[in-house]
Amino acid sequence: MSRTEWAHIGLYALINLLILVIWWIVQQFTEFSSPRAFWLLLFIPVLSTIILLRRFSNVAEVKLPTLSFFPKQTIFSQLSLEIPNIFRLLGLTFLIITLARPQSSSSYENLTREGIDIVLALDVSASMLSRDFDPSRLESAKSVAIKFVDERPDDRIAVVVYEGEGFTQVPLTTDHRVVKNGIKELETGWIEGGTAIGLGLATAVNRLKESEAKGKVIILLTDGINNAGQIDPIDAAQLAKMFGIRVYTIGVGSIGKARSPIGKRGNQWVFDWVDVEIDEAILKNIAETTGGRYFRATSEAKLKEIYGEIDSLEKTRFNVLQVNKKTEEFIPFILISLAFFLLEFVFKSAILRTSP
Repeated sequence: MSRTEWAHIGLYALINLLILVIWWIVQQFTEFSSPRAFWLLLFIPVLSTIILLRRFSNVAEVKLPTLSFFPKQTIFSQLSLEIPNIFRLLGLTFLIITLARPQSSSSYENLTREGIDIVLALDVSASMLSRDFDPSRLESAKSVAIKFVDERPDDRIAVVVYEGEGFTQVPLTTDHRVVKNGIKELETGWIEGGTAIGLGLATAVNRLKESEAKGKVIILLTDGINNAGQIDPIDAAQLAKMFGIRVYTIGVGSIGKARSPIGKRGNQWVFDWVDVEIDEAILKNIAETTGGRYFRATSEAKLKEIYGEIDSLEKTRFNVLQVNKKTEEFIPFILISLAFFLLEFVFKSAILRTSP
């Protein structure tokens, strides 16, 4: 084959490579409603081959452009005759892209948050001053509860405290600053001594029974056994179940003995080593009755893990309405295609007229 023939083959190889690049680029930045139309691009190399075969079959008939930027009788002069064909191939390429129906899409989401109503029922009996947590069980429980509140920005939260009796420290509210301040203020000895688990749970249930939230949860924390109050913990659990309330129970305290308050000398608590007694059977029963879970926290780190697990189990629900809108974007591609066909006509009929 002559140098001129190799030059023609190289030129059409570059054109086909350019078309492949164009296809890849538009694929990256545009969506297409009828991508099967791209199979028509296989026709481009076929057409290139036909053009080359026709060119080589007419090798004896040498045509030169009447108007040319290149000296006659050169490879560049011969290659300039292919400009109209190149424009035709590019015009067909963009026509095929148009047939694939390029589209742009826009979407938006309408988020509706469905918060959960949560009551933190905290034991503030004297035993919560035990020092197996640093500085005490009560202070650790308060610290971890505050962090839990920070993790639930879309929920209403209330705080119930109990010793020998129970009362509401903070009613259900989305003002988490008030909730955290209420937790920070908690101290033992506010009300009659003892641990009224049933009464504390019933007080928490009373806070949620009128709630219309999709999820209603009580997190009940204690470090002892039910030894006060007129309400049995299991009866309170049945009440919670009736109102569709899940109860997560947490037993707080190390295994074995802990330095716990045994009385007062003046205004100062007297501490001694005391066996840690938690009525785990009742706490498990409460959780199972209401569809919750029981956890045992033997350290502040474990207590943090427990609150984190409850947080993951009771994530705020999201209703997402997604709206998609597609717009036809074929006009730029059809205009480019028509421009190449026009250039083909102009070059072929005016600029590159040939003469034998």
